[in-house]
Amino acid sequence: MPKRKLDPLPSAAFHILLSLVGEDLHGYGIMRQVAEQTGGRMRLGPGTLYSSIQSLLEEGLIEEVDPCADKKLRDERRRYYRLTTPGRQLARAEADRLADLLRVARAKKIFRGEYV
Repeated sequence: MPKRKLDPLPSAAFHILLSLVGEDLHGYGIMRQVAEQTGGRMRLGPGTLYSSIQSLLEEGLIEEVDPCADKKLRDERRRYYRLTTPGRQLARAEADRLADLLRVARAKKIFRGEYV
């Protein structure tokens, strides 16, 4: 079986998948959503954003949406993206993997203060 391009899933790709849960977004909207959902700790630059989007498209984890098909997508010049079922499954698997890792870190008492 050939190695997948997104295995392991890069942090930027995971954040993009999470940003698309529940709504279709264009590139700039994804950038804003990632910054918001991380409290500003992660800011995707255009190079990282669009190369990650391209990889996610190639793997079938997101898809481009026709803005004319959805009236609430206002700006027809922008490309909008939607999370696919395999993308949602991969995001869930990655969240489970990270939760397991966090359980190990807590068991090792690596956290102090507010994280405990």
